Amino acid sequence: MLHQTIDALGLSMRSYDRILKMARTIADLAEEEQITTLHVAEAIQYRNLDVRSVAMQE
Repeated sequence: MLHQTIDALGLSMRSYDRILKMARTIADLAEEEQITTLHVAEAIQYRNLDVRSVAMQE
């Protein structure tokens, strides 16, 4: 799922790394040992919100 999103949105490897770190944090807060697709999906949503807020400020 993450690879498809990276390709579809044309994200950089830096973005990939940030999304993965966010997914790990979300999993940690949920007290989960493994990162699930739900954690990755939530991290992608947060990243999209962040990109939109930066675009609105410019």
